[in-house]
Amino acid sequence: MTALTSDFLAVVRERGFIHQCTDLEALDTLMAKESVSAYIGFDCTADSLHVGGLLQIMMLRWLQKTGHRPIVLMGGGTTRIGDPSFRDEARPLLTDEQIALNMAGIRKVFDRFLTFGDSGTDALMVNNAEWLDQLAYIDFLRDCGRHFSVNRMLTMESVRLRLDREQPLSFLEFNYMILQAYDFAELYKRLGLRLQMGGSDQWGNIVSGVDLGRRVAGAELYGLTSPLITTASGAKMGKTAQGAVWLNAERLSPYDYWQFWRNTEDADVGRFLRLFTELSLDEIARLEALGGSEINEAKKILAHHATALAHGEDAAQAAAETARKVFEEGGAGGDLPTMTVSPAALEAGVALVEMMRVTGLASSGKEVKRLIAEGGVRVNDQPVADAGRVLTPADLVAGAVKVSAGKKRHALVRVEAS
Repeated sequence: MTALTSDFLAVVRERGFIHQCTDLEALDTLMAKESVSAYIGFDCTADSLHVGGLLQIMMLRWLQKTGHRPIVLMGGGTTRIGDPSFRDEARPLLTDEQIALNMAGIRKVFDRFLTFGDSGTDALMVNNAEWLDQLAYIDFLRDCGRHFSVNRMLTMESVRLRLDREQPLSFLEFNYMILQAYDFAELYKRLGLRLQMGGSDQWGNIVSGVDLGRRVAGAELYGLTSPLITTASGAKMGKTAQGAVWLNAERLSPYDYWQFWRNTEDADVGRFLRLFTELSLDEIARLEALGGSEINEAKKILAHHATALAHGEDAAQAAAETARKVFEEGGAGGDLPTMTVSPAALEAGVALVEMMRVTGLASSGKEVKRLIAEGGVRVNDQPVADAGRVLTPADLVAGAVKVSAGKKRHALVRVEAS
């Protein structure tokens, strides 16, 4: 393996971030001699990013920590089309107002991971609507469209998979890769960006941007991708039975985020410590060598450091303390998902099915019944056999009722203060 001289590439390679690079040796030489501005694009399809995008965020964080400038490109323009990559159907079209709200929510995620400013290695957030909204269609076709071969575009995996499955791919979506390539060329002209990074599913689009920058601006640009992360059991990273693992606290509580990492499969602990924390590689090697029940301590360390990055040290400590009370003392930690009811409502009886749905322990009454049939539902640590169970004042313990789904998910019913 070729030795790398630039701090950034050496760090991300030894921690497992690199999948493909257009010219690793040339990029290493460039980054060893000067500070390089690099970007990753994020479309504004929701008001938060989720764990599936965390690998890219960590790459930008390491870029800044090693003396380079991270640029976060928000797809205010491209979100209006939707990235067709590895999707079975077109994304729903959003209004400009929805896109703006989503962008504001995503900015809050990045404020935790990057230092923003106006100079040096300060991060910068840019919106591609600034130039895409101003494009003159005929000029764009003449200047850029002529550099794209439809024959080659049809061979790109993201397009080919849709066509092979005989699923529709609109002309609107087909334009996406051209616009993403144009973003790279435009960012080079505006900000001198030399490197685009992204997941391996973006390889074809990134290479198209490198080629377009060379053709229209004579620029020497580079592309770098990271692997798509799956768990040791083959599941997609960040997808759970309860839905996406969001990075904003408004979408997912820091406690639930902590629990997600605490529940990491044994075989993934070392890899996830390298990718999603900043612990030294020596310490990670020690932790991943732990066997038996000791691996649970490594999982708690992973959960703490990952949560501290996303939500802050105080939130990580509070989540750990809540987990300790719930699992080690059998108590009811204050950070658990909570349903607050009036004294009168509890007196009348709160349906267990409704409580579990509201707090996210189950998505439907059908799921509650299944969990009960499997012996997976408990009230105050006592098994429940009746799906018609209601919670009453008699269930209160220390001012709350604790309901559990399985061994690791819990929620509370509390009474409104009078």
